[in-house]
Amino acid sequence: MRALTRIRHYLQAVQQAKRNRSDLFGWLARRPQILLGTIGYETALLFSNRLDPKLKELAELKTAGLVNCEFCLDIGSALAHSSGLTEQQLRDLPRYRTSDAYSDLEKLVISFAEAMTATPAIDLADLRTELLTHLSKGQFAELTASIAWENQRARHNQGLGVRPTGMAEGMACAIPERAANER
Repeated sequence: MRALTRIRHYLQAVQQAKRNRSDLFGWLARRPQILLGTIGYETALLFSNRLDPKLKELAELKTAGLVNCEFCLDIGSALAHSSGLTEQQLRDLPRYRTSDAYSDLEKLVISFAEAMTATPAIDLADLRTELLTHLSKGQFAELTASIAWENQRARHNQGLGVRPTGMAEGMACAIPERAANER
C-alpha cells in the first residue's frame, strides 16, 4: 500500500511541472539503456518500503542540497510535502543540528546523508552503528541506497543541465547549501 501512495505522490509532483518538462527525458531518451537502467533503479527504490518515506525524503533532500541540484530540490520538496515533512523541516535543513523541528532519529539520518555526500565520505562507522540501533539492516540498506542514488541522480542532472520544473512552486522548498567543509 505504501508503494501505491508513493507512486501517486510522484505522479502528482510530475503533473505540477510547469516548465523544462523534457530536460531530463530528452537526455535519457538519447541512450535507451541508461533510461531503462534509471527507470529500473527508481522503481526498485520506490517499491522498497521498509523505511519510513519521511526519512528517505529528508536524506535525499539533504543530499540534493549539498550537491546543489535545483531539479532534485524541486521534485524532492514536492515529494517531501506529500510524505508529511513540515515547512519548518524544509527551512531548517541547513541547520538541522540545532533545530527543534527534527527528532533525534531524523537528525541522525540527515547526518548520515551529509557524511555519505561528502567527498570523500567521512565518519560513517559511528553513524552506521548508531543508525543500526534504530533501524533494521533492511531499512539501513534502503536508506544507504537512497542516499547513494540521490548523489548519482543529482550529479547526473547537474552535468546534463537539467533545470527545475516548478513542481514545488508555491510550497516551502529545501535550498542549496554548502558542504560542512566549505562553511
